[in-house]
Amino acid sequence: KKTKDKKQIAYLINSRLEEIRSTLFRQVLFAEFELKIHQIVENNIPLTFQLLKNEYRKLYEFYYGKEVFIDSEIEIEWARIPHFYYNYYVYQYATGISAAISLYKKVINGGKKELNDYLNFLKTGGSKFPLDTLKDAGIDMTSSKPVEDTIDYFDELLEKLKEIND
Repeated sequence: KKTKDKKQIAYLINSRLEEIRSTLFRQVLFAEFELKIHQIVENNIPLTFQLLKNEYRKLYEFYYGKEVFIDSEIEIEWARIPHFYYNYYVYQYATGISAAISLYKKVINGGKKELNDYLNFLKTGGSKFPLDTLKDAGIDMTSSKPVEDTIDYFDELLEKLKEIND
């Protein structure tokens, strides 16, 4: 709202799109890869370099589709991601950004009640279980709505970027 420079607007929108892609989409891919690794181990199949490369590439192709060129080096991206060597938690990035964007949309598109719900959400700090705190603010993380809100927001931003480039 503070600039008319199309390049600057496009940069800001693209930054937000990339933030959502890397925090929602990519982290879910990571979580699915972790799950797959655990399932392979539970089935007594040895984890080999080739198997990990193949499984990662399959997921990458599924998530990004045939239209996106996938460099062969992406097959070993998993080897440099420390998240895979800790407790299973990468899905929390996706749930976190989904909760935040859903809350943002509720406040921006709402009225005084939604603003007060948000302020009360902030006031609770860590005094309640996170799902309960979010529910008090009108965000139900046990439903698909926060993820749907995030995908809708991504689509809105993508449309704005297309309009700027037309």
